[in-house]
Amino acid sequence: MSDKRVQLGILGAGMIATVDYGYLPQMGAIKDKLDVVAIADPRVDLASRVAEQFQIPAVYASLSEMLENSDVEAVLNLTPIPVHAETSLQVLRSGRHLASEKPLATTLEEADKLVEEARARSLIVVCSPSQVLWPSRQEARRLVRDGAIGKVAFARVRSSHDGPAARGWPADPSWFYQKGAGPLYDMGVYGISEITGILGPVKRVSAFAGITERTRTVDGGPFAGLVIEVTADDNVVMLLDFGEATFAMVDGTFNVLATHSPKIELFGRQGVLNLPYDWMEIGDEPALELYRKEAAPGLDGWTAPNLDRECQAWADSMAQALLVDHLADCILGRATPILTPEFARHVLDVMACAQESAVSGKTVTLTTSFEWPEAG
Repeated sequence: MSDKRVQLGILGAGMIATVDYGYLPQMGAIKDKLDVVAIADPRVDLASRVAEQFQIPAVYASLSEMLENSDVEAVLNLTPIPVHAETSLQVLRSGRHLASEKPLATTLEEADKLVEEARARSLIVVCSPSQVLWPSRQEARRLVRDGAIGKVAFARVRSSHDGPAARGWPADPSWFYQKGAGPLYDMGVYGISEITGILGPVKRVSAFAGITERTRTVDGGPFAGLVIEVTADDNVVMLLDFGEATFAMVDGTFNVLATHSPKIELFGRQGVLNLPYDWMEIGDEPALELYRKEAAPGLDGWTAPNLDRECQAWADSMAQALLVDHLADCILGRATPILTPEFARHVLDVMACAQESAVSGKTVTLTTSFEWPEAG
């Protein structure tokens, strides 16, 4: 195997770059395939502190400076949601590969430009969420594809929590509650990507959305007591139509204070799939459970499909950095891109159609699709 390592630059030195479940703390585990050689952020003092903490040799005040003055061949885009598209397009136009935090963009027009630019330059683009790479999700997709639960009738997907204001967020969480952000793009994106990763492209969307309370008060952390005016819908519920009478219910809300429900349930004519975990692959229960009629002669029952324990542990340990691991493997020719820009664009299309449906009160037909490659 080649000893080549991808030279990676990071755009954005904020919380998601440095928290325990973020990106940089896990990068050491893939130092055999990747070097973090630069970081850029207009908050140069912050970028310098992050660079010192994680031994990143070069610091820049802007993306332009990093692209012009470093040898990075790929960029991890960790900027705020509203500028994902413009910064990602700049990365691609410079000839670099790209890994982007979700969502890929905020409009389909922006996403189309990114897809077209990547194709024209033969560049690899991957976009979070990365949960569809987990062994449990890959195996669930295979079981559905192979007919293990028969014709799928519907799925229930829990995609949300109680919002950053309720979680002692270490930074000012106000922007999460403003137009252009909100739980649909912050949390709903996870459930949408996971269920489309299992069932395939969505045909139509119906949705309800609204603001449950006009203000939120931060419960703890350095901004405890801060009163936030809510301008984005903080409560979204979607019904996705996959065609041929297969549906899924997905939430995107900041109103799930607690739950005992699994992350994903799929109900088929001959069986059921249950995926209990949202932020981990290994726990006290199996990460995937299968109920089948006639699991044994004359016996219906639950089983736990065999999953690759080593791959599960790897997915857990890598946390958000699993996205960068996937990018490096794709650049080095060790994997086929799974988290493609076409897939991310379709997830964005679902969210945009959900917003349109909630306003119009009508079911909205999607204009995008994707081809889901086999895991590499």
